Amino acid sequence: MENALAACDYLRKEKRLLVKLIYNRSITKLSLRYQHFCLAMKRIISTALLICASVAGFSAHALEGETIEELRAVQLYSQDALIDMINANTHLDKVVADRCQLVQDIEARADVLKIPAYQFLWGDMLAWGVCVDAQPARGIGYMEDAANQGLPAALEQLGRYYAKGTLVQQDKSRAVVYLREAAALKNLKAQIRLVELFLDGHGSPYDYEDAYHWLYNSVTNDKINTSR
Repeated sequence: MENALAACDYLRKEKRLLVKLIYNRSITKLSLRYQHFCLAMKRIISTALLICASVAGFSAHALEGETIEELRAVQLYSQDALIDMINANTHLDKVVADRCQLVQDIEARADVLKIPAYQFLWGDMLAWGVCVDAQPARGIGYMEDAANQGLPAALEQLGRYYAKGTLVQQDKSRAVVYLREAAALKNLKAQIRLVELFLDGHGSPYDYEDAYHWLYNSVTNDKINTSR
């Protein structure tokens, strides 16, 4: 890891020197062949930086103008770490705390790699305009993509949004569908919200027994964990 960081730092410095040379007025006095050589080297170093970033596990975008110490602070989140942040509702705060430097990487992992946790994160960023221009409809679309891959937090949030009419047209029946799926995946927030909808007369009576078992098991497990 340290070797990868050192290599990235070296490449970053070399790229900055090349950029200064290329855009320095004196380059116009150099031969056309040398100008082409400088531009070609810049492309080669840029590609090497992308590879280096991938090996080191941090944002390629963060390489521009960052020191090794700063690079350590903007490493990409593992899916498990991101899911923990999502469950604690600190994921958007983390993106802002990282100075919005991971935006391109987050989008790529949501749009290209289609990683559920990153789809949810990118959707939430778009929905609320965090580090990007707000695009609520597009954000909801990414949340739905994450929900379709079975991410409990995405199912719960969409269910909550449809129940309250947040960023979408209120639809209690659709809310029940999302919340029921999240509840079946042991999402406690979804279980509680689903019971609230049942008490308000939404959903099917056949669901009530499942809801009772979910909450009973959640309370029982909580008591067991607390007593340890």
